[in-house]
Amino acid sequence: MSVWEALAVFAAGIGAGAINTVVGSGTLITFPVLLAIGLPPITANVSNTLGLVPGAISGAIGYRAELRGQGRRALVLGTTALIGGLGGAILLLALPSEAFDTIVPVLIALALVLVLFQPRLARALQRRRENDGAAGRTYGGPVLLVGLLLASAYGGYFGAAQGIIYLSLMSLLLDDDLQRVNAVKNVLAAVVNGVAACFFLFVAEFDWTAVLLIAVGSALGGQIGAGVGRRLSRTALRAVIVAVGVVAIVQLLLR
Repeated sequence: MSVWEALAVFAAGIGAGAINTVVGSGTLITFPVLLAIGLPPITANVSNTLGLVPGAISGAIGYRAELRGQGRRALVLGTTALIGGLGGAILLLALPSEAFDTIVPVLIALALVLVLFQPRLARALQRRRENDGAAGRTYGGPVLLVGLLLASAYGGYFGAAQGIIYLSLMSLLLDDDLQRVNAVKNVLAAVVNGVAACFFLFVAEFDWTAVLLIAVGSALGGQIGAGVGRRLSRTALRAVIVAVGVVAIVQLLLR
C-alpha cells in the first residue's frame, strides 16, 4: 500500500466513523476505497468490519448522555443484535456476494419511507394503543426484535445502511426521542461489528494495514459524528437520514 493509498483509507475511515455515528452507511465510503487499492471483495469486507469496530464504540461513547436510563433496553436489543450479527458473519463466508445485491436497495428504500413518515405513523400507533388501553413497550415488542435480528444478520454480512434500517424500526416502534434511539443504534452497531470481527479474526483473511488505518480513522470520526449528530434537531436528523439513504441506494444500484 502506497502512502497515498494509506491516506485515502485513513480519510475514508474518518468519514465512515462520522457518518455511522450520525446515521449509518459508512461502509459505502470505506468499502469502495478498499476495493480501489486492490483488495479482493471478501478481504475488503472483512477488513472493513474489523476496522469499523473502534468507530462504533467511539460513537456510542459520544452518545453516552442519551444512553442514560436505557441500559436494560440496550441489553435486550443488543443481545438480539449479537445473535443476528454472528449469523450474518457466517453467511458472508457461505453465500456469494451477489446474494443481497437485489434486496438491499429495496430494504433501504422501505426504511427511508418509514423514517420519512415516522411522526405520522408513530402518532397513529399511539392513538391505537390509547384506544386499546395498552402501554408503549420499552423494547418494542416481538416485531422490533425480529426486525432487529434480520437487520443485524444483514449487518454482519455487509452492513451498508444498516444504521438506517435500525433507526427506521426503532423510531417507529419505540416511544422515545430520535436522538435517544440513535444512541441505542450506535450500541447495536458496535455489538454487530464486534461479534462479526471476533468471528472473522479466526476464519477469514484480512489486511492488517487497512484494518489499523480504518480503526484509527473511524475512532476519530466517531467522536466528530457524535459532536455533530447530537446537535441536530429531530427534523434535521431525519433529513440527514433520508439524504444519506438516497445516496446509499444510488451507489448500491450503480455498484
